[in-house]
Amino acid sequence: MTHVRPSAAAETSAAEPAGSPRAGWRDVVAAYVGLTKPRVMELLLLTTVPVMFFAAGGVPPLGVVLATVVGGALSSGSASALNCVYDRDIDEQMRRTRRRALPRHIVSPAAALVFGTVLGVLATVVLVVWVNVLSAVLALVAEAFYLGVYTVLLKRRTTQNIVWGGLAGCFPALIGWTAVTGELAWPPVVLFAVVFFWTPPHTWALALRYREDYANVDVPMLPVVAPASVVGRQIVLYSWATVATSLLLWPVGGTGWFYPVVAALLGVVFLAEAHRMWARARRSDSLSVIQPMRLFHMSNLYLALLFVAVAIDPLLGG
Repeated sequence: MTHVRPSAAAETSAAEPAGSPRAGWRDVVAAYVGLTKPRVMELLLLTTVPVMFFAAGGVPPLGVVLATVVGGALSSGSASALNCVYDRDIDEQMRRTRRRALPRHIVSPAAALVFGTVLGVLATVVLVVWVNVLSAVLALVAEAFYLGVYTVLLKRRTTQNIVWGGLAGCFPALIGWTAVTGELAWPPVVLFAVVFFWTPPHTWALALRYREDYANVDVPMLPVVAPASVVGRQIVLYSWATVATSLLLWPVGGTGWFYPVVAALLGVVFLAEAHRMWARARRSDSLSVIQPMRLFHMSNLYLALLFVAVAIDPLLGG
């Protein structure tokens, strides 16, 4: 596979200062915020804080929650910024990403590299000082995995990129638990696995929508190299694995009645949409028929509500 190399504009932009005449200070601030990918950050924190409630069996110490949220946000922002630096060549050519800071040359690659590194250092300091060393180590492992394994090794080389690269996004469940307890246990491992199985359906639905983008830059996402019907079948299989794993928290974590009821109801809705999308993909390869963004948005809602149920269950006292 031929990998895309930085364009001449991307190469020369490295020397362009962030405060160029074309960008006001508000644009520069917004660009730096954009480098952290706030929506990804929100999703990662959503799978961190509820686990802290579950680990505490109620409301965890608010100081620990605040420190974990700050440290986790800094770590997530660091990984995203450094990912933007590495992927700036393909980001410049994809419709979905060409409005990011580096393709628009508002922030230089060198500045983004420094920014991402500083965020990573601050994240480690916050987690070590105000949470614990284990949580800090887990955050560092997640960031290293996302950058080294997913971004550098897998993303541009294999259709399994998001399956195994997605492991990085599973670590917040472990971090949330260890922030409260100081040790690992089986309940957060179950939630780690839920996010692992959930990631491919979520990402492949989005990749179906932007498969031409990925094809144009030689990134072999599954929807680029396989028919939509095959992608749909894989989405259904991983969706079933997600729902089945989510129900394991009931016996493994000793939840009350609230969590398994909510998990089962959410699972039915999630699976119904996955099967509907697969059925549409078997009829046609047209995006207007497949409507993959319906599943993408549904998957976001599914995971959010599932982890909210994780937080609420211990508050109800079983």
